[in-house]
Amino acid sequence: MCGRFALKADALQLPEAIRERMSDVHLSRYAPRELIRPSEPVLGLRQEEGKTEAALMLWGLIPSWAKDPSAGPRPINARSETVAEKSSFKAAWRHRRCLIPATGFFEKNYFVCRRDQRSFWIAGLWERWLGSDGSELDTCTILTTAPNALIQPLHDRMPVLIPDGLEEAWLARADGYELRALEPLLMGWDPQGWMVEPIQRGGNEPFPTSIQGSLFEITSP
Repeated sequence: MCGRFALKADALQLPEAIRERMSDVHLSRYAPRELIRPSEPVLGLRQEEGKTEAALMLWGLIPSWAKDPSAGPRPINARSETVAEKSSFKAAWRHRRCLIPATGFFEKNYFVCRRDQRSFWIAGLWERWLGSDGSELDTCTILTTAPNALIQPLHDRMPVLIPDGLEEAWLARADGYELRALEPLLMGWDPQGWMVEPIQRGGNEPFPTSIQGSLFEITSP
């Protein structure tokens, strides 16, 4: 699963695809975050009415058909193997995929990141809930898949990551064969060039205040 992640890059270090679409308001309010939790706002890249845009969404998906956004589950993760079948996700899978920039994610007492510390894309889905009073609430969930060799010792699930350069292909509305063409991206990612670091817990905090040296990593031979 993916229950916590980080986006420690400053604005100039964000992926160009999202940085160039952030408004002045986005840029003025943006700040690096060492720990992002469920129910908090996350920065994302999405497509709406054919236009790719930067957006803020709450982490924890509320289906558009939900009667009460405060009732029922708000899943932070969606299993990629069944996302096309589940009523909460299948419409978003076809039409509302998104990308969430991150510089690392947490699994138990470990932090997973690129060796070069660059940001990367986590695959997600988003929905918009409309209230009877005209209010709107945009929410998202993170797609997960079976673990690769790096993550398997830590957890039986890991987030789906989308390679740089495939942003538009991932975000575009799709159906039929176009949607099936995206399925290989859900099968996992190459762990070479990534590392797992143990984290130092501070007092009663459930997650780290600092990260200590590398525990293990997979690199090219």
